[in-house]
Amino acid sequence: MNDFTLNAEVRSDLGKGASRRLRRLASLVPAVVYGGDKAPESISMLAKEVAKLLENEAAYSHIIELNVAGTKQNVIIKALQRHPSKGHVLHADFVRVVAGQKLTAIVPVHFINEAAPVKKGGEISHVVAEIEVSCLPKDLPEFIEVDLGNAEVGSIIHLSDITAPKGVEFVALAHGNDLAVANVHAPRVAPEAAEGAAE
Repeated sequence: MNDFTLNAEVRSDLGKGASRRLRRLASLVPAVVYGGDKAPESISMLAKEVAKLLENEAAYSHIIELNVAGTKQNVIIKALQRHPSKGHVLHADFVRVVAGQKLTAIVPVHFINEAAPVKKGGEISHVVAEIEVSCLPKDLPEFIEVDLGNAEVGSIIHLSDITAPKGVEFVALAHGNDLAVANVHAPRVAPEAAEGAAE
């Protein structure tokens, strides 16, 4: 497992104006840590440290050691608010990880063996890029693997078709929602070919 750490400071100046000042004047990202049996905590982190952490896709689904003014706690990223055009993080929400207590996290999807259905003449559409999972902290997967090796043209791969890692539950399935994850469809006819057929 990768070692993910972030340093943060306690933030006492709260509110939208204060958050804007933090971002503009100090290149800091405001954030909130909540969950567990402690009160929510307002913190700020260096924007460049946050950007560096998020360069690694695994950070989104890994337990992060958050060092707040010398006090360490384990957290996961719950939500990120990004700038609409520039893409940098404006605000982050972290949830404390408590050993032995289930957590929910968003985990990226990795598709493998995509060449197989393409060889059969299919085109692949990825419907989702990430899946929400529920598990104990120790079972949190880095990603969910979706094998398209046996997918036929015209088929849809649903959550129920994926084998969840041991100890991991798909949140949508638990709520009775069998989401489509990918589909393999026949190539759309090129316009020139269609015109030729019409003539």
